Amino acid sequence: MKMGIIAAGTGDRLASGGISTPKPLVPIAGKPLISRIIEGGAALGVSSVACIVNALNAVTIDYLRSQPWPVPLDLVVKTTPSSMESLFCLAPHLSDEPFFLSTVDVVFGPGILEGFIAEAQRKTDSTGSLALTTFVDDEKPLWAAVDEAGRITAMGDAAKGSGAITAGFYYFKPDIFAEVDIARKKKLNALRQFLGHLVDNGYVLHGVPVPKTVDVDYPEDIETAESYLKETDTE
Repeated sequence: MKMGIIAAGTGDRLASGGISTPKPLVPIAGKPLISRIIEGGAALGVSSVACIVNALNAVTIDYLRSQPWPVPLDLVVKTTPSSMESLFCLAPHLSDEPFFLSTVDVVFGPGILEGFIAEAQRKTDSTGSLALTTFVDDEKPLWAAVDEAGRITAMGDAAKGSGAITAGFYYFKPDIFAEVDIARKKKLNALRQFLGHLVDNGYVLHGVPVPKTVDVDYPEDIETAESYLKETDTE
């Protein structure tokens, strides 16, 4: 299993709130977000990590190139128009085996990733699994509805009221990259749209329930994430 990290955003919401540090380097409990994700992947036993970073983010690029990571890191430096295109740019590094995919801004408690991957790998008939949480603290949550077997049946507006949203990390087989050209022809422009496209076109995706996670999008989310980690450390 490999790992992909999407870290090519501009962090505008943090910057507008007075945070000058690039989002991937924002410290949570003393450790940059990007370090937390990479170390989380290493703990899962991934064979390598492919990470895409915005070409304008020189500080993060230098940081990633200078650190002695516990797993080989393939760094893709490119400014992309969307999270979907960021994923597609990682395809050359992820197309030969299943992979764990994460956004850079998700903060999770101990054992959550391990539990998610174990459950996702048990679903051998699935093209992928999406971590789903019932904790909703996002201005634009991506809703997901599942059937009794846990298969995702609808996403986005069609799944409102399901009570579950995506948590920011996923497990995929590289089969999904067969849809790259089609997604571009349809002019999809977000990862959430690509996920909906997969569901609508018969790909078997499962939802795997996970506990609370926190997305760091605004300055106040930093304190929320740190408080959350303190809570999970004492449980």
